[in-house]
Amino acid sequence: MKILVIGRGGREHAIVRQFSKSASVTKVYAAPGNDGMREDAEVVAIDEMDFAGLVEFAKEQQIDFSFVGPEQPLSEGIVDFFEAKGLRIFGPSKAAAQIEGSKAFAKELMEKYDIPTASYETFTETAPAIDFVHQHGAPIVIKADGLAAGKGVVVAMTEEEAIAAINDMLEGQKFGESGSKVVIEEFLDGEEFSFMSFVHSGQIYPMVISQDHKRAYDGDRGPNTGGMGAYSPVPQISQAIVDQTYAEIVEPAVKAMTSEETPFNGILYTGVILTKKGPKVIEFNARFGDPETQVVLPRMTSDFGLFMDNLLNNQPAELMWDDQAVLGVVVAADNYPETVEKGALLPDLTKLSGVEITHAGTKQTVNGYAGNGGRVLLISASGTSIESAQDKVYEQLNSLSWDGFFYRTDIGWRAK
Repeated sequence: MKILVIGRGGREHAIVRQFSKSASVTKVYAAPGNDGMREDAEVVAIDEMDFAGLVEFAKEQQIDFSFVGPEQPLSEGIVDFFEAKGLRIFGPSKAAAQIEGSKAFAKELMEKYDIPTASYETFTETAPAIDFVHQHGAPIVIKADGLAAGKGVVVAMTEEEAIAAINDMLEGQKFGESGSKVVIEEFLDGEEFSFMSFVHSGQIYPMVISQDHKRAYDGDRGPNTGGMGAYSPVPQISQAIVDQTYAEIVEPAVKAMTSEETPFNGILYTGVILTKKGPKVIEFNARFGDPETQVVLPRMTSDFGLFMDNLLNNQPAELMWDDQAVLGVVVAADNYPETVEKGALLPDLTKLSGVEITHAGTKQTVNGYAGNGGRVLLISASGTSIESAQDKVYEQLNSLSWDGFFYRTDIGWRAK
């Protein structure tokens, strides 16, 4: 089979790599991809938002199916566009992608179908939003309604912080149109985990769970980011809780989307927090998480291409996982998640051994790879335990000098 993976980040590199390992797959293309993906795929210079160009390429190359990585093309209707041209593609329709594209849509869906989540209110004007904060106090959570690259959530520990976030989003347009409406939620305390599932025609195939680290700095301090590292499995979350999450959240959400006449096909990402009252939804996404994909997919022992082909054909599909632990640490450009300088030269990555390098924001130069974005790389390793995987990653990371870049030194610290 020939596969086209649409996207350019670390998540897409992990998807590309998993397809390239599949005996059923003869060729993997990545559009637009990044320079670091060239070892695992043929990189094609077509932007992920150039739907007509992607369709033309898929037809020319007789692609068996396309797999969409990022949220933006999904929210803009790439799946509808491909399917209208008679092409196979995996991902949700524009209508179904609202489960990520609009926090308000997702909260209303959960409220209507009794799916456990934080209580909330939605606002488009500053004054009533600030009044709500004064009434409820802090800690409290402020979310931009639309897509914000994983950065549109502020967990405010004080009322001042909450009000600043509201002003940034509604008045300062920090996230543009995505922040023209905000969802304000009660603060939930507990252990978080990511529960991702393959969904097609009502069939749900859950993946092994993972946990990511959203805050920029050690000890879960600093601003929220797209994710600074992740690990799988999550030993502090029992199988009983995973089963409860599937029964009370994942399955009802898939059924609810069908009932709302927006049936969901694709990757349903469920961000979950285990509270004293049981698991509750923090957020839904309509695609793989990043960096969770980079630690979950390496645990897959099934032929990824064959699994996806069977899924798309509504045939019985087998999904198997190994017991190894995988832990990955993101290397980011200095000042991330704020505006970063591009072009800083990375150390010689060939000196790293026993780890996997997943490229996100890198560019090949005559002197080696340089930074070309906020999150630049993810370095991961597998082991018999979280601790052994962690030791391997940090031993290698600490062996090089990362001038112009930083990484957290405590990924996996919550694993017990």
